[in-house]
Amino acid sequence: MTAQTIQVAGMTCAHCVRFVTTELEQLPGVTAIAVDLPTGAVTITTTQPLLPDQLHTAIEEAGYELTSPPRD
Repeated sequence: MTAQTIQVAGMTCAHCVRFVTTELEQLPGVTAIAVDLPTGAVTITTTQPLLPDQLHTAIEEAGYELTSPPRD
């Protein structure tokens, strides 16, 4: 398993978390997602590392902005 943490700007409520989570869950190999709403940190656990382009696209599809590249 691999865990990657990204920063997402613009999330303000539980609905925001749901939109981001729903988009990220559709990526291949995602097994868990943890969102820290106050800080905007999103930790994604996967069976394989996700590419930055995959994460950027998913976050934009949810209507938010990826403000940092993934960290292991």
